[in-house]
Amino acid sequence: MSSFHAVAIPTELADSVRVTMKSPKYGFPAHKEVAAGRAPCRHCLEIIRLHEEEVILFTMDAFHGLDVPPSPGPVYIHAKECARYVEQGGIPEPYRGRLLTLEAFGADRKLIAEVRAANSVEESIAEELLKRSDVKYIQVRSTEAGCYLFRLERN
Repeated sequence: MSSFHAVAIPTELADSVRVTMKSPKYGFPAHKEVAAGRAPCRHCLEIIRLHEEEVILFTMDAFHGLDVPPSPGPVYIHAKECARYVEQGGIPEPYRGRLLTLEAFGADRKLIAEVRAANSVEESIAEELLKRSDVKYIQVRSTEAGCYLFRLERN
């Protein structure tokens, strides 16, 4: 049993982007198109089907509500409504064995550690990082693209 769970973006945020086609907080236009490359949805945490499903690309602050200053970056969601990822233990299946960067943050958004995971060791890396009392949460990023994927929190 894992000691942590993945946290997806809130449904209210995804719904707002789908309705307004604008980035929350910033008001930048969102972009919608048929998925032309690997596009992980930050709401359901599934991979959007290439050449089949539409994606919305928008700017989001992965630290909103957690810490300041903001750190905006590009993220995808399904253009059509999808169910929010159910918070369960461990790294979500579509991301296991992928090249991930785990960024462990402490108080005042201090970066405690940044570890690149490969060869399916992301679970053990996250477990070790979250054993540290100075780590509040972990942000998981794509090592290849550098973009925010989801947050890890203790159970």
